[in-house]
Amino acid sequence: MSYTLRMADMVESDRPRERLLAEGAAVLSTAELLALLLGTGQGPGKLSALGLGQWILKTFGQGHSDPAAGLQNLTPAQLTAILGVGPAKAATILAAIELGKRVFYARRPESADITDPASAAAELSRDLMWAEREKLAVLMLDNRNRVLGRQVLAIGTVNEALASPREIFREALKHNAVKLIVAHNHPSGNTQPSEADCQLTRQLLQASQFLEMPLLDHLILGNGHYTSLRETTALWQGIT
Repeated sequence: MSYTLRMADMVESDRPRERLLAEGAAVLSTAELLALLLGTGQGPGKLSALGLGQWILKTFGQGHSDPAAGLQNLTPAQLTAILGVGPAKAATILAAIELGKRVFYARRPESADITDPASAAAELSRDLMWAEREKLAVLMLDNRNRVLGRQVLAIGTVNEALASPREIFREALKHNAVKLIVAHNHPSGNTQPSEADCQLTRQLLQASQFLEMPLLDHLILGNGHYTSLRETTALWQGIT
């Protein structure tokens, strides 16, 4: 696709707006979604709206497995520094990003009970899902898996958050928790567990058995995704 071709000059069935209305927003690329928000283009080389959307992704998406992740924490100054993006366009893009986050946060099970990794991830998303630095949080539950509280215990660098099992269980005991779930985020968006993540989980499982306070799971969140170590590793094997 030519990124100098105006949307008005495209075949009607290929235009992002028409495709969205006919097939749904999910069929559009991130650049096309940005183009709809921008309306018109410019940028280097007098790009079309599509080209400008692609340029924004390239500018802010470097270093991310999904370039869209680079849009999550943009500031008005960063956007308006791009030729062709004034205050109105910047405000539209930032409003759309914030709306998307709020819709995601609102995807909460009707029950307050934590019944599976998905409901636990939803409960922890606001604290962890799009954080730029690694955070570790604990979700504290009663004997019916109802949430008693959640607490961010550590905030680290871009790729490291430190919290000891002692800190984690001390917080759980303060809330009179019967069970707990630990979670942290990977700002890169890659939610696969590292050896350090597995080692912390082993330590927590040992402590949970001693204290008779079951560790139900260790979740890794990032960029709209999560991984459950209980579901994807053998660490809980043999633990009742």
